[in-house]
Order: sequence, then C-alpha cells, then structure tokens
Amino acid sequence: MAMPSYEQQIIQTHAGLIVQVAQAVFDAQVRMTAESSIEQLKRFGETKLADALQQILGGSRNESLLIGLDEADQVIVKTVLLGIQNPDTLPDPKSGGEATAAAPGLAHMIHASASGNPQALQLLASMAEQMTAAGGDMKYLGGMMRKMVNGEREAEVLTKGMGSQGQSLVLSILEELARLDLH
Repeated sequence: MAMPSYEQQIIQTHAGLIVQVAQAVFDAQVRMTAESSIEQLKRFGETKLADALQQILGGSRNESLLIGLDEADQVIVKTVLLGIQNPDTLPDPKSGGEATAAAPGLAHMIHASASGNPQALQLLASMAEQMTAAGGDMKYLGGMMRKMVNGEREAEVLTKGMGSQGQSLVLSILEELARLDLH
C-alpha cells in the first residue's frame, strides 16, 4: 500500500474542520459550529490557523492568509479555499478508508518522535492539538499521541471511547508501528 502524500495526510486528518469552515461560508448553522471549532483551536494555542480560518469566514480569500502559517496549516487553509471555490474538492470527513490511509504517516511520525526526532515531535504535537480541537474520534486520537510516543501499544487502552472508524485508524497505526519497531 502506497503511503499518501504528506499533504493528503494533513487533509485526511483535518477533514472535519476543513469541511466545516468551507461550508460555513454558505450556511449560517454550520457557521456557528465552525466558529466553535475555531475557538477551540485558539484555546489549544493554534492561534495563527484560527485567525486565518476566521478571516476566511469574514470573506478573505487571498494568499496573504498563508503568511506566518506552518506547512500543515497552509495545507488546511488552501484546502478550505479550494473547497469554497469547488465543494466537490472537499474531503469526506466520514470516510473511514481515507482516514486509515493516514495511518502509515502518523505511525512514522510517532516512531520518529519516540526516537528523539525534534521536528517530528513538534509536528506531531501540533497535529495532536488540532485533532483534539476537531472533536469526535480525532479528539481521542489526539489525546493518545503522547501515550503512543511513550510506547503504549495496547489497542484496548488507545481505542477507549472511539467509534469503529477511530478504532480502525488506531489499529492501522499500531500495525505500522509494529513493523517499524521490528526495524
């Protein structure tokens, strides 16, 4: 199985947030939910991303939104903007198959972080914060990242409280981690 690109992994991981913000531009009810998600991002320290998404809700659509954002946040903002222009390009936040496709990339970041790679640890921490802000199974997964970096591999512990799609993603991450741990 080919590993999805880094950008595709970011999009898959944050599909719920991306779709929320893009749809909020056209739907007042979705806007309230999106604004709540953006506030959660701020509480988790993701102020630059939150500010860019708030500007999108305010009508901004230009490239200046990307200034000061890290690579992952730029991918999120670009995907939201593209989704506003063409909703057919938006990721499916309920697609379990796509979510599990992110497992190899997440496993590699967890493994690199556990091996002492500071860049991987920083990126993983940022992703975990964003996942936690996204809610649902991603919230639980975001909260379990540190445990996985610290060596937790018990599926029952890591999937507690998750739905079937979240459990499937965690099991895929654990399978990939087992392969990486053998090398």
